[in-house]
Amino acid sequence: MINKIILLILISCSLHTFAQKNREFKISIVDPSNLLDAEMKSNLTFAFNMQYPGFASADGYRTKREVILEVANSETESIAAKAGEIKVNSNWVMGKSLKKINNELKDALTKNWSFYSTKKHKGYKLTFISKDPNLDPAVRQNLIDTYFEIYPTLVKTFNNKSTKDVLFVVDTAYKAVAEASGNRILFSAGYMKAHPTDIDVVTHETMHIVQGYGYSAGPVWLTEGISDYIRYKYGVDNVGSKWSLPAFNSKQNYTNSYRITARFFAWLEKNVKPGLVATLDQELRAHQYTAQSWAKLTGKNIDQLWTDYSSNPDQVDLKYSDKQSK
Repeated sequence: MINKIILLILISCSLHTFAQKNREFKISIVDPSNLLDAEMKSNLTFAFNMQYPGFASADGYRTKREVILEVANSETESIAAKAGEIKVNSNWVMGKSLKKINNELKDALTKNWSFYSTKKHKGYKLTFISKDPNLDPAVRQNLIDTYFEIYPTLVKTFNNKSTKDVLFVVDTAYKAVAEASGNRILFSAGYMKAHPTDIDVVTHETMHIVQGYGYSAGPVWLTEGISDYIRYKYGVDNVGSKWSLPAFNSKQNYTNSYRITARFFAWLEKNVKPGLVATLDQELRAHQYTAQSWAKLTGKNIDQLWTDYSSNPDQVDLKYSDKQSK
């Protein structure tokens, strides 16, 4: 009896915690014949709060936040689930433990993906989800291998407080290239199909996880410029990825971001101050970066540095990683 009371208290506390944490997720139970008793509804709600927010985050692009849970005995033998919809068999739920219900809902949600795996290596973990049934298994494996090859190096070099638990999602609904948010990297299925050798998109995006600057830490051009510079310097296979830094021209500016800014940083590292990018990265993460950081670190402001670069942009020896030459 005491154990049961303790369990009910823990469930109540957990539900309150999840309700506070996951306010953007809402469940509505449809049970017109009243086949679910209060305990069954409580267990289903608990399982929803345990599993659905993580599923929505992992599922990819614009997954529904409001979910209808419906009793549908004729449609499922246990639990069936997808974005925005959960169907349960009341006969199956009856008498099932909270753990059993939770695991069944997790399995039901996982079935929405064409591929799902979790791998661990030397303290690092990668969960890989693909919503694309046509994703080339070789591309998938190359993305996984690149993560385990490059991410530990970036963590140890720039930010050893970075998460060691990362999620990759290949989504057919996402139309850009890739983006990082929290510990998740979202890849466009269309892009990976068109550019199957571009494995160093992983280097760029995992650097964003390592950066972890948060909001208002610095300008976007600087964040993206650093990430592309790291792709250049630490990339696993720049040549195989068919990626390089563009030649300088007078129409460019350091605020152009990405590869243009990255090439400028390569020049600064060689001709002005080795280690400058790592220092800027540290300042951004600590929210200590200002426009005056350039003069403090190099003796010149950013515009003066760009003018110097523009006067002699080829004074840098660009070397690209190439797996075939190793």
